[in-house]
Amino acid sequence: MALSAQTLNLLLAGCIISFNILAAFFLRGRKLSFWEYTGWGIFAMLLPIIGPFIVIWIQPGLHRAKQLR
Repeated sequence: MALSAQTLNLLLAGCIISFNILAAFFLRGRKLSFWEYTGWGIFAMLLPIIGPFIVIWIQPGLHRAKQLR
């Protein structure tokens, strides 16, 4: 079954949006300033496919649970 180019573009756009949402939820759990959060979010959006994975892999800031101890 061959998919049309429009269908593939929609699937790719959906994956990119879901990856960026995943990165945003990950960053929400980190202790970052507003500008750090914004910078990492822009980084994730500028590198559409690999950016969110790099953000999660680098793990910027401290984990919020460690702050409470």
